[in-house]
Amino acid sequence: MQIGVIADTHSKMRPEALAVLKGSDLILHAGDVGRDEVLEALEAIAPLVAIRGNIDKTGRAASLPDVQDLEFLGHAFYMLHDVKTLDIDPQGLYRVVVAGHSHKPRNEWIGDVLYFNPGGAGPRRFTLPITVGRLQMSEDGVVGEIVELPV
Repeated sequence: MQIGVIADTHSKMRPEALAVLKGSDLILHAGDVGRDEVLEALEAIAPLVAIRGNIDKTGRAASLPDVQDLEFLGHAFYMLHDVKTLDIDPQGLYRVVVAGHSHKPRNEWIGDVLYFNPGGAGPRRFTLPITVGRLQMSEDGVVGEIVELPV
């Protein structure tokens, strides 16, 4: 199973991001969606699970949940916008913590938990790269990949 992961689009849906996400079985958006057109473009590719970020005050994004508790192929996922607000210890509870907010890509195992931030896919922030992520899943495990977009 391939899960596409995107965050911090801030109303900007880049065609390069859509191209990388094409072929995903599912897409996760870790907040700061912006305009409804972002959700619509992602939903045209694959089923979408999204959460609200700190800028999501209007449109469909305003009614998204703050967190999502998910399970895929026996692996528990916890998705929130800002990992700094994580108020639980995910060890032993979750296999993957997905977050956005910082615009900084992260694909890091700490103990048995993969902390995954696809980075920012919308407007460039400072000198950070424009990125999206992919999670390759099987019953045996999860492998994360950060993809830098050629923009």
